[in-house]
Amino acid sequence: MRVTICAVGRAKGSPAAEICQTYLKRLPWTVAIREVEVRKNLSGEKLSLAEAELLRAAMPDRATLVAMDGRGKTLSSAAFAQRLGRWRDDGIADLAFVIGGADGLHPALVGEAVLSLSLGAMTWPHMLARAMLMEQLYRAHTILAGHPYHRA
Repeated sequence: MRVTICAVGRAKGSPAAEICQTYLKRLPWTVAIREVEVRKNLSGEKLSLAEAELLRAAMPDRATLVAMDGRGKTLSSAAFAQRLGRWRDDGIADLAFVIGGADGLHPALVGEAVLSLSLGAMTWPHMLARAMLMEQLYRAHTILAGHPYHRA
């Protein structure tokens, strides 16, 4: 299973990018991070739509879409691992996680997702959400592999 994280904004050189790289090196899965940026001076609905179009374009063709959204479903790490394992076992070849900008994802993009996933009730900076998602992907891998990293 290939995982693509499509995110708004550039994290290069940030502490969040360093954390992502740490987990990328540990994961046996193919994980790509694709960053998009709207270069026009837009705001509100127009910005949200432009970001959604760029995120869609960054996703692999026929990828299963997971929207990272503050209003989404919260899963325990074990439940997240089970979901990933089920998708893997069902033959899902490409899985795309999309992370919006400061104002979140456009509702239409969230509506296209097979799962709208929240990292919890608190609000997180979108750059930090990438690092948190990477850690949870690594944790899910260790849970599925029976590795002692996860201690619940």
